[in-house]
Amino acid sequence: MSIRITSTAFAPGQPIPARHTCDGEDLSPPLAWAEVPQGTKSFALVCDDPDAPSGTWVHWVVYGIPESATGLPEGVPKRETSGDGMRQGTNDFKRIGYGGPCQPPGKPHRYFFRLYALDGAPSLDPGATKPELLSAMAGHVLAQGELVGTYQRK
Repeated sequence: MSIRITSTAFAPGQPIPARHTCDGEDLSPPLAWAEVPQGTKSFALVCDDPDAPSGTWVHWVVYGIPESATGLPEGVPKRETSGDGMRQGTNDFKRIGYGGPCQPPGKPHRYFFRLYALDGAPSLDPGATKPELLSAMAGHVLAQGELVGTYQRK
């Protein structure tokens, strides 16, 4: 099953606005989702760049997103936890929360925002890495969806 994930900031396959990158305000883009499967107990989100020179670069790790959520607002605060139980992990910038596109000048890179519907909430402390999250999610993914944006630094 596939979840539909969208953003009002950019269309699928289109450029991510500079305000969501290190060239701007570095705010996380607004995201919305629909077509969630029955039995979903929480969501997790990973954003990464497979075109990074050193290999896939992780920009955002979020988990424990409540089952009632239908999206994330622009500019999610870069804190370990939120009042609703959502937790953020450590990105490859070695920081908590969203770190926007910031690749070297050159060709455009692709940024994959992957959302997972889970049958439970991962029992991870805040600050977990993408590999730790993926390991905790193994066998618990009911559906997933992805939104891809691009960015090019000149």
